[in-house]
Amino acid sequence: MDFFAYRDGVLHAEDVAIPAIAESVGTPVYVYSEATLRRHARVFREALAPVARTHFAFAVKSNPNLAVLRVLRDEGFGADVVSIGEARRALAAGMPAGDIVFSGVGKTDAEMAEAVEAGIGQFNLESEEEGIELARIAHERGLTATAALRVNPDVDAGTHDKISTGKADNKFGVPFYAAKEIFSRLAALDGMNLRGLAVHIGSQISNLDPSRAAFTKMGGLMRELREAGHTITHMDLGGGLGVPYKSGEELPTPADYGAMVADVTGDWDVTVMFEPGRVITGNSGILVSTVIRVKRGASNPFVVVDAAMNDLARPAMYDAWHDVVAVKPSGERTTANVVGPICESSDTFAKNREMDAVVTGDLVAFRTAGAYGATMANTYNSRPLVPEVLVSGDRYAVVANRIEPAAILAAEQVPDWLK
Repeated sequence: MDFFAYRDGVLHAEDVAIPAIAESVGTPVYVYSEATLRRHARVFREALAPVARTHFAFAVKSNPNLAVLRVLRDEGFGADVVSIGEARRALAAGMPAGDIVFSGVGKTDAEMAEAVEAGIGQFNLESEEEGIELARIAHERGLTATAALRVNPDVDAGTHDKISTGKADNKFGVPFYAAKEIFSRLAALDGMNLRGLAVHIGSQISNLDPSRAAFTKMGGLMRELREAGHTITHMDLGGGLGVPYKSGEELPTPADYGAMVADVTGDWDVTVMFEPGRVITGNSGILVSTVIRVKRGASNPFVVVDAAMNDLARPAMYDAWHDVVAVKPSGERTTANVVGPICESSDTFAKNREMDAVVTGDLVAFRTAGAYGATMANTYNSRPLVPEVLVSGDRYAVVANRIEPAAILAAEQVPDWLK
């Protein structure tokens, strides 16, 4: 459930009419619903209530907006980060350092040093080499780094290849067959408190069977490590639960996921950690855009909008689906191609899509755009960075300004020999 609905024929975010935001802020613009964020955070927590000890770390990469992070901090979430920049954002939002999990395969020495000094709660180690470097960094400072070893279970999540992370040929984690030996070597290092294991097999997961298989394998590994004398107190099961992008689409719910996790982990006697991202923020946001013109096509018309692939990259990157709806639907329907103004054929949001009929000047909304939307935006074709708005009841605020090309141009210099 989200809090975007039509009232008197006009799409609203909670109690705010979308045209009011578009007129005030301009388009394209991301609009987030605070009520939806809070509801999804609570639903996810409640779904995992059967698990005795839990820790929730929101996947910042899905939506790093400071206001969004502040809302989730208030809901008791920590942060899963994959760069020191994301860690700084989480800290700026008021999330305690001890509730931050630092993941990612490319942590630099400088990033790990800053994170150790900040008291980051857990490092998810992606390789033995990284663990050796982290232990050295911590030991040199007279500190101890708390960590979990991320294991690649060689389980196919059945999702898009570009967001799969648990197969043997993916870059994440250490091979399952070598994990026990690597854990033992890292656990013996000065400066290292290796307290658990981590796994994450992919994003937009639509079938819980691969997750069950991966978690079951991890439970077996945990038991082997305990039998070898190691203490395992934490198991990080990652995130990846999918959300419906198409109207009427049915996916496993947080309750389904929670029941599966409780069944698999019931005898583990650990704190089970989760890194939800998309499932919290996906349906909490929309991208609002203005129709520039409707252009005749060879078969179906092209609806040219002022949003582009630099604002919402998922369709161009993954052939991802976003429902496209008119903000003020006339009741007429059409079949059209929805495209942006960028000089790339991949700047296409929808092909041969049955949708609301629209004309020049109409507003459209791309649904389920709260995750991996603004965070992946760029300035290709010297376009501005898209602004973001947060709605709470009958009020709204700009929570990220539109950054115009002039501001980006001002950061560039021409060398003396070209002047």
